[in-house]
Amino acid sequence: MMKIGVIPDSFQVPFKEAVILARDLGVQGLQPFVTRGEMAPENLSREDRADILKYVKANGLVFSALCADFGMNFKAKKEENEADVQRTMRMMDLARDFDTRVITTHIGRVPDDENCEEYFNMVNTIERLGRYGDEIGVCFATETGPEPALPLRKVLEKADTRSAKVNLDPANLFMCAGENPVNSVRVLQDYIVHTHAKDGQMQPDGSYKEYRLGDGGVPFPEYIATLKYVGYDGFLTIEREAGATRFDDIRHGAELLRGILETLY
Repeated sequence: MMKIGVIPDSFQVPFKEAVILARDLGVQGLQPFVTRGEMAPENLSREDRADILKYVKANGLVFSALCADFGMNFKAKKEENEADVQRTMRMMDLARDFDTRVITTHIGRVPDDENCEEYFNMVNTIERLGRYGDEIGVCFATETGPEPALPLRKVLEKADTRSAKVNLDPANLFMCAGENPVNSVRVLQDYIVHTHAKDGQMQPDGSYKEYRLGDGGVPFPEYIATLKYVGYDGFLTIEREAGATRFDDIRHGAELLRGILETLY
């Protein structure tokens, strides 16, 4: 059965306070940003990592994944992004220490020309991270958006690794790529290891706006039913990046997701 998680950074409080808020909302998982501050690998000793994991488990939670998105240029040549690749690998190590097997990030828009240098560089970067994941048992999951699902699947197919996967964000697909996320699930079903629960809408001027779950354009009942149909049983991790009432919005989202899941199981 699918489980509900939350990105603790959405609460805009220190991590341990966010753990308590998540626990009291009745969710099961956490996906923190580990690119900066108190949760970055360079700021955590081995003892720190063990203490954090113990604290999370003591409150009845697990890490669903880690967010490792810091804007690395996946289209750059190896010699130009090597430091960022190594930094990402350290976040993969942290995922293993936190007893999760997924990190997520954005790779940037997939080039239209499959024969261009930037496309080759992107495949190479994905492959290098994925092969490291093969070694340590941690998936490198690309977050959907801004490209539609099919180009993303194609670039992942070209990477010679088992660990190059997908973090499916339905709002990104709907409001940025103009794609129905229900169809995206079908296209990417063999790669989905984690998902975000986020809602949004493309605006008339071509920009996009995030809404609380259920108030945007993502058809959540059909979307989640399709995830179940293709065999996904991982996390629906709530992400709220905007708004002045984020805690209430997250609580509303958790209730919405629970209601949908109750009708499916």
